Amino acid sequence: MSAGSFSADPVLSDDVWREQDTEPSAIESALRELLKRRHAEKASFVPARVCNLVVVVDRAWRGEVQNRLERVGRYHPSRTILCAVEAGRTSLDAWATMSAEPTEGDICLAHEHVEIEIGPSHLPHLDTIVDPLLVTDLSTVVWSPHGHDEAVDSLVAHAQVVLLDSVDDPDIERALARSTSLADRAYVVDLAWLRSTPWRERISASFDPRPLRPLLRSISGVTIRHHPDSAAAALLLVGWLATRLGWEVGTATRHGDRWHAKAHARRQDVAIGLEPAPEQSVRGLAGVTIETAGGMSLSLDRGAGGLRAVRRDRAGRLQEWTILGASRGEAGILGEGVRQALLRDFTYRPALAAASAMAG
Repeated sequence: MSAGSFSADPVLSDDVWREQDTEPSAIESALRELLKRRHAEKASFVPARVCNLVVVVDRAWRGEVQNRLERVGRYHPSRTILCAVEAGRTSLDAWATMSAEPTEGDICLAHEHVEIEIGPSHLPHLDTIVDPLLVTDLSTVVWSPHGHDEAVDSLVAHAQVVLLDSVDDPDIERALARSTSLADRAYVVDLAWLRSTPWRERISASFDPRPLRPLLRSISGVTIRHHPDSAAAALLLVGWLATRLGWEVGTATRHGDRWHAKAHARRQDVAIGLEPAPEQSVRGLAGVTIETAGGMSLSLDRGAGGLRAVRRDRAGRLQEWTILGASRGEAGILGEGVRQALLRDFTYRPALAAASAMAG
């Protein structure tokens, strides 16, 4: 094991520590030394203390994931531990940096970033490497965007939150089953679920006026248009509607890329359809149409500047308007995921159960 080295990055003015063929205890000691050096340099230095984020990635895609982490904005985790998996590697190489920037009141708030290059053999026991590096008494979030389920299973005992994206796995049934399994052991933040947040908000708001609320009991059809890779997100939205409105969902049938199912409401059956929208370039939902037994329909579709809404009453009269700023955009989804790790959404788990039932 070589001796670790400290240096100052001339561009970022960060303290940086590096060491090849290292071990967790050396990395932990280096982090304490970085903190000590920063405190000695500036009395107003304060390390951020909100949450730990442990990220497991394929080394070849480390840059892409790093770019996503840099765009989370004000929801940046306090200490990020990125484990880059490289085929054939048996030793650990690591570097750590502490970025401090002045904030209001001349307080220098610091965020810590640790990167460890590991091999596949380290994944089943990754907790022994990561555990000494976690800031105690903080929530720990685990995110493995490239799979590596064995790493997540190893770390989940030390984590309170698992961040995942159900649309990453092309096998929808397996993705939902994996989410369910993890939800039994930790709080799950699913980016596929977060992409539907604006849609859930707008659907709720559309039926919020008191004269329209009775229409919820007469819904007879729901059609969801989605990115071709985001059927899981569409199923979760249907699951949310079903659990909030008391529907009993049945197993869906698939015809190519289209899904069809029926739900049993108190007054009538509800026809459910999921349709891919190849023209959509980003993950998530493209549109939702809700129909009632009395002939009213409401459609929400992505458009320039927000969602384009069209309501048709039972006489066939149309109303059209635009809901501005309805989408957070794909760039903001990861930051929202980190924020949600500190909150609790009790509607996801029932929606997941209903989505899993439809997926069979």
